[in-house]
Amino acid sequence: MPELDPATTALLTVECQNGVVGEESALPELAKEARDSGMLERVAALVDAARAAGVQVVHAVAERRPDGLGANTNARLFRAAGKLPVRQLTGSDAVRIAAPVTVDGRDLVVRRLHGLSPMAGTDLDALLRNLGVRTLVVTGVSSNIAIPNTVFDAVNLGYEVVVPSDAIAGVPASCTAEVIRNSLVLVASITTAEALRMQWAPSR
Repeated sequence: MPELDPATTALLTVECQNGVVGEESALPELAKEARDSGMLERVAALVDAARAAGVQVVHAVAERRPDGLGANTNARLFRAAGKLPVRQLTGSDAVRIAAPVTVDGRDLVVRRLHGLSPMAGTDLDALLRNLGVRTLVVTGVSSNIAIPNTVFDAVNLGYEVVVPSDAIAGVPASCTAEVIRNSLVLVASITTAEALRMQWAPSR
């Protein structure tokens, strides 16, 4: 893992929102895995460690308008999302960041109404560049879709990407290890949440 300069590094949480990983999730199997594996607690601890080290924290949230205007309908996933009992509606509790992850006054929250990645068609890339960010630490869900999309998009845009393997989750649980071993390791530096926290810990 490369040395992470806090001045040029950002920590990104992907879809760590109530409607995805919270108690009233639209995707209960994914929410259960995120919580039972300890992933969500590790993301929360990383967020705290990042802030303490001066690393910019960014939360990526997926949401929809109540009328669905502008949302994708070109894949089964998108069509199914519109029929789920819990919908990620703008302004609702479903799109608030899920405990124990917290949002601080200096955090950035980037919201999207379409697509599979917080990097595509949002303000995220421009915000990171304006902050001088060169390295992006990617956490959250899911290792099935949003996480790989985020990593590939960030790499294509020229960022160094770091993925803490125990701070992402997907379903089934085995999917995460397979995606890391067969895809993400080829384009990103793979580490653990504890190794990142140790690097960001204040010198004694």
